[in-house]
Amino acid sequence: MVKIISWNVNGIRAVIPRGFAEIVKKINPDILCLQETKAHPDQVDKILKEFEHHYWNSAEKKGYSGTAVFSKIKPLSVMYGVDKENHKGEGRIICLELEDYYLVTVYAPNSGRGLTRLSYRKEWDQKFLRYILSLENKKPVIFCGDLNVAHTELDLANPNSNYNKTAGYTQAEIDGFQKYIDHGFIDSFREFNQEPGQYTYWGFWNNLRKRNIGWRIDYFLISRKLRPKLKDSFILSLILGSDHCPVGIELKN
Repeated sequence: MVKIISWNVNGIRAVIPRGFAEIVKKINPDILCLQETKAHPDQVDKILKEFEHHYWNSAEKKGYSGTAVFSKIKPLSVMYGVDKENHKGEGRIICLELEDYYLVTVYAPNSGRGLTRLSYRKEWDQKFLRYILSLENKKPVIFCGDLNVAHTELDLANPNSNYNKTAGYTQAEIDGFQKYIDHGFIDSFREFNQEPGQYTYWGFWNNLRKRNIGWRIDYFLISRKLRPKLKDSFILSLILGSDHCPVGIELKN
């Protein structure tokens, strides 16, 4: 069995004093994918000693964006980013080539307050889809992370008041996500759970987490070819430390 966890930590230096290392030990993943690390490797102590392989894609701007992968499994190769022009030094993508599949962790750009980055987001979605499909031509793909979009009205507490007004729930972003599904990728969590109220992100204000007024914007999408290997897909909503909670999958060997 292989357990893969994805977590937007909203700043790894902030989450370390909140019991980060202990949480990871308890979950005990084989591969841990992090988004919004907001740090460079030299700024973070090697606290995850159980993971032999560490990969970082940090933003050029300190304290912003960034992704990291910690793995107990040695990958065949590692790639960073879609293309230089696209990720613009924002450290949004790491791809590990494993024996049977590619594993991509991704931190999709937020469309911004007032949707100021929506046009950039639409362009990014198109490039990321092309990138995923180019990998899929070689072997199956798993991609995980903060995709910064609620796919359906089941995936956020207040769909009507947010639709086409709030970053993460515009028709353009929904359409961008739907293209992954149309190209044969599976939203792994919805294979096991069709219930409303299953969220991965809650703002820090107004006691939103306690009231479960949230969004499901963190995902594992997998190639249809990998569906027979998928044993479970889950949200660890009780784990605190960030405004997001971890999500994960278990794959049969």
